[in-house]
Amino acid sequence: MSKNRLVIFDTTLRDGEQSPGASMTRDEKVRIAKMLEKMKVDVIEAGFAIASPGDFESIRAVAEAVKDSTICSLARAVEGDIERAAAAIKPANSGRIHTFIATSPIHMQYKLMMEPDQVLERAVKMVKMARNLCDDVEFSLEDGSRSEYEFQCRIIEAVINAGASTINIPDTVGYGEPLEYGAMFKRLIENVPNADKAIFSTHCHNDLGLAVANSLSAVMNGVRQVECTINGLGERAGNASLEEVVMAVKTRSDVFPVTTSIEPVHIVPTSRLVSSITGFPVQPNKAIVGANAFAHESGIHQDGVLKHRETYEIMSAETVGWAANKLVLGKHSGRAAVKARFEELGITFESQDALNEAFVGFKELADKKHEIFDEDLQALVSGVSAADTPIKYDCTELEATSKTGAKPQASLTLVIDGQAQTTAADGDGLVDAAYKAIEKIVNSGSELKLYLVSAVTEGTDSLGEVTVRLEKDNVIVNGSGTDTDIVVASVKAYLNALNLLEAGILKAHPQKEGV
Repeated sequence: MSKNRLVIFDTTLRDGEQSPGASMTRDEKVRIAKMLEKMKVDVIEAGFAIASPGDFESIRAVAEAVKDSTICSLARAVEGDIERAAAAIKPANSGRIHTFIATSPIHMQYKLMMEPDQVLERAVKMVKMARNLCDDVEFSLEDGSRSEYEFQCRIIEAVINAGASTINIPDTVGYGEPLEYGAMFKRLIENVPNADKAIFSTHCHNDLGLAVANSLSAVMNGVRQVECTINGLGERAGNASLEEVVMAVKTRSDVFPVTTSIEPVHIVPTSRLVSSITGFPVQPNKAIVGANAFAHESGIHQDGVLKHRETYEIMSAETVGWAANKLVLGKHSGRAAVKARFEELGITFESQDALNEAFVGFKELADKKHEIFDEDLQALVSGVSAADTPIKYDCTELEATSKTGAKPQASLTLVIDGQAQTTAADGDGLVDAAYKAIEKIVNSGSELKLYLVSAVTEGTDSLGEVTVRLEKDNVIVNGSGTDTDIVVASVKAYLNALNLLEAGILKAHPQKEGV
């Protein structure tokens, strides 16, 4: 591989999923992985195989579905983890085992309760085992940015000799600072005797808001793999944002001596998909993928952009997937035309029934809206996904009324396992009343952790997208619903979450460790 090629390692499906409430089903992981493949991400870390049977099956499903990207599974430096990871990635055209052990004094003493020599011995033994099961092995020094230089040198040299071809030194707790973090890599690359036999990698957390800056500093000092996530998703404050790293390298090619294989036009659609599936919205002023990333309100800015775009825009919005994407389709459009547009957005359907469901939704929406946008289609697909959930609870009738000076009321009919039940309740608002009416019938025992409403596109006829997060018995699920009526969308989202809880489709987070 060219020494100027930067490998993009996406861990949205593993580290990103460790965000509380961001669990994904197997099929959702496959959908995201296919978009990452379309974007030409080099390595997709699909999960932590030992964490649960569900994680194992998700990794296998991704390995079977993706042909062009390397599929990776995380594994502690433990025999059972490595065996499970190897089995999970077995169907992949190109697989990788990513094993790790903590190397900082505080982690070795208080978490591992091991001496440095014991840690080194374990690391070498497990890398050798992984290398016997897979040609591509990555080793990570967990809490690497707080590890001692002499021990870093010893363990890196030893694991490279044992067969590791990628060495990751993560800033696990987001403690790093760009100058010292970059200098750490430069010193190691220059002084570890066999450093030239491996690619060095960075994996930065954003606790101090420095994840992207630290990653780019590492690149300037010889790192040739960046581990990152879509939208910067990840536990605590998140990870380095893939879109920011990629576009920084691309836009400032005069500064960064590297290129990537990424096709950035797929960045925005992938961002929307991840946001929709996880229920984590993208803040409007988020770089690259935020709704305001290319918006100009200042008169001076508007005047400059109209005269010459580069006066206030350093990159083209179309480059990353933003476009004036008005869909010239209406209620008379045929199934083939609608399907073709979905495919252009990277959306495919597992079955004819799923396509039919989306087409019916499109027709219904076309009757309500004058203009349909790509965002509307993404939201429709989220609705189809919700519809694919086994349905125990279904709302067949809803009436909500609000009047000045009177308490809002909602009455609804739920069908539960084929039996209809009707009730009514009042509340502090129409949504509150509807949710109280649902709970009068269901009595789910769940706790509402998040209620989020967003307009999918502009205009008062926009689809409203509602995300509901429920928690019960340490299991967190996200339900989603879309409709031009916010109360209807809210009920759809709540029932979707209840159905997910009932079906046990999403899991409590099993990942207890990671880099």
